[in-house]
Amino acid sequence: MTKTMTIAVLGATGMVGSRAVREAAARGHRVLAVSRKPTSDDPDVTPVAVDLSDAHALGEALTDPPGPGAPDAVVLTVRTQPVDREFLVGTTRTVLEIAARRGIRVLVVGGAGALRSPEDDELLVADNPRYVPAVLRPVATAGVAQLRACQESAHADWVYLSPPGLLEPGDRTGRYRRGTDTMLTAADGRSWISAEDLAVAALDELESPGPDRHLTVVHREAD
Repeated sequence: MTKTMTIAVLGATGMVGSRAVREAAARGHRVLAVSRKPTSDDPDVTPVAVDLSDAHALGEALTDPPGPGAPDAVVLTVRTQPVDREFLVGTTRTVLEIAARRGIRVLVVGGAGALRSPEDDELLVADNPRYVPAVLRPVATAGVAQLRACQESAHADWVYLSPPGLLEPGDRTGRYRRGTDTMLTAADGRSWISAEDLAVAALDELESPGPDRHLTVVHREAD
């Protein structure tokens, strides 16, 4: 039986964050939904209003939050549009520093750009024009910088989850194929997954941690 946890989801109103909140609550976990303007009618979800650029407020939210108490795990799902690399890396470092002091596991939902290209494992997806056109390269390289921030952290308990090439709202099938640091493709040749199934993978990893620090997933058809 899976242990019930208190899970803080940062970026709780975003595409991935909102689905991670829903998935965690559906599994019976207590959830701290952290964002600037969080809302929830679920009794197992505690909205926590925090500007994530405020390191002090973020620290208070993760160490002395309302409701169920300090989290056992943090899911960081923050993204900005247009991309703000400094904010993304800075927030990641702050979360890891807080987590290191409190012994909290951190799962970072990062970017596909940090993965290796399937046809050339020496070439990052962020640097491969086959997958990342020039207009999207700043977004992809910000994800690489975010992974580097994790790798440079003194905190030992983190995992970086890269989505595949395409991530969008869809159906929760509960089916996915897992890999490590190389981009995967589905049976139809596309590198994709629904945000709902990415949330499934994130919660699976928190409940049953694997050995890899960097992992990715892709949609899997029914057997």
